[in-house]
Amino acid sequence: MVSISADMSPLHPDRNLALELVRATEAAAIRSVPFIGRGRKEDADGAAVDAMRAFLSTVAFDGRIVIGEGEKDNAPMLFNGEHVGTGKGPQCDIAVDPIDGTSLTAAGRNNALSVIAVSDRGTMLDASSVFYMDKIVTGPAGVGVVDIRLPIGENIRLLAKALGKPVDELVVSVLHRERHERLIEEIREAGAGTRLMSDGDVAGGINAARHNARTDMCVGIGGSPEGIVTACAIKALGGHIQGRLWARDDDEKQRGIDAGLKLDDHVYEADELVKGDNTIFVATGVTDGQLVAGVRREGGFVYTESVVLRGASGTLRRITSEHLTSKWL
Repeated sequence: MVSISADMSPLHPDRNLALELVRATEAAAIRSVPFIGRGRKEDADGAAVDAMRAFLSTVAFDGRIVIGEGEKDNAPMLFNGEHVGTGKGPQCDIAVDPIDGTSLTAAGRNNALSVIAVSDRGTMLDASSVFYMDKIVTGPAGVGVVDIRLPIGENIRLLAKALGKPVDELVVSVLHRERHERLIEEIREAGAGTRLMSDGDVAGGINAARHNARTDMCVGIGGSPEGIVTACAIKALGGHIQGRLWARDDDEKQRGIDAGLKLDDHVYEADELVKGDNTIFVATGVTDGQLVAGVRREGGFVYTESVVLRGASGTLRRITSEHLTSKWL
């Protein structure tokens, strides 16, 4: 039975649930260790999925995966619509990414994470029928200031003024993709610097929203599932996030419309991506990054670092754990 904290009703995620979810992301991260830098991203992802599913099955909640990695006939992937947990306790929407950055993991590059996000049942947008989303993310200074509908240069100038710093000190994160070539040029023409990401959309958004991070804004077209996951974290950080679904072709656009999604330049605000503030975001580092350190093996021990962000309390907690290697690898 999950204990209920003072600010939660029986059907809401609580503090104990957040700590239980850390065990699942830790397990996924640790199981991926043998594949870091080995060029086998499918094997890394499969190991992480198996570990996450095993631990989620023990958690006292009734979780429904809104954002997963695959469909049911592609098991063992955690698929959209799958129910996880014991079936008893809080009823929740779940977004999972056992490894956000499988290519990063395979190459041994930074910023790969194991991620779970949770909100009350029925509050998480199911954007699975349109895979991409154009997003803008900032910290609290950007709330009511920047807007995805404005040119990027204007948003940079507005955010710089709100932060009280020169434009040339601003750093904007962007996925390094061909589709962003003009966007990157416009950021630099405005006078700001860029931090180009090979992958790791979730970490990029969260780092832009943190008050002590090295970036000030994250923009561009990335995965729509990653947008929902990031929104859960932004709720706890008090930051700003907006998104517009970006269909790749007419068929995908029609699938989105049929699913009840709003396209045609509709801007999804934070509360449309995830309703309310009763969110939990948990991430464990797979490889080193700005947000958390990656899994580290030393002798008979494995060390992990995780973050837990709760929207209800507006807190970010860091959890460092020491595991006996013999129990895991």
